[in-house]
Amino acid sequence: MPTMDDILEHIGEFDFFQKQTFFLLALLSAAFTPIYVGIVFLGFTPDHRCLSPGVAELSRRCGWSLAEELNYTVPGPGAMGEAFPRQCRGYEVDWNRSALSCVDPLAGLATNRSHLPLGPCRHGWVYDTHGSSIVTEFNLVCANSWMLDLFQSTVNAGFFIGAVGIGYLADRFGRKLCLLVTILINAASGVLMAVSPNYTWVLIFRLIQGLVSKAGWLIGYILITEFVGLSYRRTVGVVYQVAFTAGLLALAGVAYVLPHWRWLQLTATLPNICFLLYYWCIPESPRWLISQNKSAKAMGVIKYIAKKNGKSLPASLQSLRPEEEVDEKLNPSFLDLVRTPQIRKHTLILMYNWFTSSVLYQGLIMHMGLAGSNIYLDFFYSALVEFPAALIIILTIDRIGRRFPWAASNLLAGAACLASVFIPEDLQWLRVTVACLGRMGITMAYEMVCLVNAELYPTFIRNLGVLVCSSMCDIGGIITPFLVYRLTNIWHELPLVVFAVDDGTDPLLCATQRGAEG
Repeated sequence: MPTMDDILEHIGEFDFFQKQTFFLLALLSAAFTPIYVGIVFLGFTPDHRCLSPGVAELSRRCGWSLAEELNYTVPGPGAMGEAFPRQCRGYEVDWNRSALSCVDPLAGLATNRSHLPLGPCRHGWVYDTHGSSIVTEFNLVCANSWMLDLFQSTVNAGFFIGAVGIGYLADRFGRKLCLLVTILINAASGVLMAVSPNYTWVLIFRLIQGLVSKAGWLIGYILITEFVGLSYRRTVGVVYQVAFTAGLLALAGVAYVLPHWRWLQLTATLPNICFLLYYWCIPESPRWLISQNKSAKAMGVIKYIAKKNGKSLPASLQSLRPEEEVDEKLNPSFLDLVRTPQIRKHTLILMYNWFTSSVLYQGLIMHMGLAGSNIYLDFFYSALVEFPAALIIILTIDRIGRRFPWAASNLLAGAACLASVFIPEDLQWLRVTVACLGRMGITMAYEMVCLVNAELYPTFIRNLGVLVCSSMCDIGGIITPFLVYRLTNIWHELPLVVFAVDDGTDPLLCATQRGAEG
C-alpha cells in the first residue's frame, strides 16, 4: 500500500493547493508577531518624571521652557546619595508658595539642593511621549515597574499551559478543529484586551491570548509540513517562520503609525477575525486522518488536493497505509515522548534548546528596546537580519545536515552577546554589527530547533512532541522579562553576560543530536 508521500509524488508535492494553503497559514504566522514581541511597543517606557500641579502652575506663570522647568524642579541623578532614579522621586516642596522666584526657585530653601528632602511621586508622572502604552496609562513605573514584567510573563505562562493542553487535543481531535478554536478565542480576547478598563483585565485577556495563540501558530506549522511532500517539508517549515519575521517589519510600521497601545492592539488583532474563513479554505491533515485509521476521510482530502492541483489520482494509489507503525495506539500519550532511550534523549535536548533559544531571542529584543534611541528603526533594522538567517538555513541543511548549522548558530549568538559587553560605546558601528550577528545567530537557532523538532517525532505524536518541547521556551519567556528589566537596573550589559552563559552549552548538545540529520 502507498504512503501519503507516495501519493503526493503523483498529485503534487508543492502545487497549487499547497501554495495556496501555505500563503494562508503564513498570514497566521505573521499575525502571531504582536503577541510574542509586542511588549516592545505595548509596554514602551518613555522618559518620565513626577507630576506636580504646583510645578506646572509655576512653570506657566514664569514662562519657563521645558529645559528650564527640568533644571529648576527635577532632582539630578543620585540626589542625596540615594539609589532611587530621578524618575521616581521629587522634591518635598510646596510649589504653590507665592514667594518662589522664577529664577532658581529652590535657592532660597536650602544652600544646596542635595539637602532638600525627596519623596515619592504623589500625583503620578509626566511622560515624554506623544503616544501611549500600558506603562503610561496604568503608571507601571518605579514601585510598579514589576507589573510590566508580569505583563509579558503572563502571556508566556499562557503559551506554556496552552501548548501542552492544545497539543494533546490537536493530536486527539484533529489539527483543523483546534486551529479554528484557537483563532476564535485569540480574536475575541485580543479585542477585549484593547477595550479593557484597567490593568487587571488587560492581564486576564493577555493570559487568554497566550493560552491559544502560540498553540495556533504551531498547529499551522504542523499542518503545512504535513500537506507538502517530503522534499519540500524543510523549506516550507523555514519560510513559515520567515513569515513571522515579515510580521516583525509590519509591526514596526503599524506601531509607528499608531503610537497608542489600544489602537495598536485592536489593529493587530483584527486579522484573526478574517482567519475564521479558513474553515472553508483548509481541510484536515490527511496524514493525521491516516494515523487515526480514518482512511476514507483521508482519501476524500487527497482527492480534493488532487483536484485543486489539476491532477488525477491513479486507482492503484486509492488505498492507504500509515507512514509509521503505531501498534494500534491511536491516542497520543505524554509517556510516548520518553518511552524509548532515543526518543527520551531527543525530548530532553530539544526542551533545553527551546528554553535557551527563547531566553536569548526575547531577551535581545527587549534589551534592544531599552538601549535603542529610535525604537521603531532599531526594531525594523534588527528584524531585517532574520531574512539572511533563514536563507542560510535553506542553503545549508540539505548540504551539510542539521547539527553543524544548529551548533554554529548557538555559538555565534552566545559569542556575540559576550563580545558586546566589552565593546566601547564610542564604537557604535561595531556594537551594532555584533548585535546583528547575535540576532542572526539566535534566529537561526530558533528556526532550526523548530524544524528539527517536527522531524524527530512520528505523526501520531508529532503535534504533541512539538508543543511539549516548545513549552520550555515559554518557561524561558516567563523569566526573561524579569531577567532583562531587573538586571538592566544593576548594569545595562549584565543581561548579555547571562545570555552568553545560558547559550554556552547549546553547541555541544546540538552536536550530539544525531537524529537531526537526514
